[in-house]
Amino acid sequence: MERVKKLASEKGVIIFSKSTCCLCYTVHMLFREIGIDPYVHEIDHDPEGKEIEKALLRMGCNGPVPAVFIGGELVGSTNEVMSLHLSGSLVQRLKPYKNLS
Repeated sequence: MERVKKLASEKGVIIFSKSTCCLCYTVHMLFREIGIDPYVHEIDHDPEGKEIEKALLRMGCNGPVPAVFIGGELVGSTNEVMSLHLSGSLVQRLKPYKNLS
């Protein structure tokens, strides 16, 4: 869990993802369309991926991926990200990170 927290605090916007996950890709593309280039950590390419997956579930993600953090804070998975987007508050939360890569 410490590694997840460390990565989340070091990166402005991070998506914990799996390379074969279509919902992960969708969330990533949504951020790109908004003008955000999130850091994407593919847990299926990480030797500690299973431990990261367990940590994300313990932190409250309803599915291990996608798990989105903004400013070190867990936002959630696809449902939470899309709800924020549809309400208009996702863009507001991402504003500080718009020009960062």
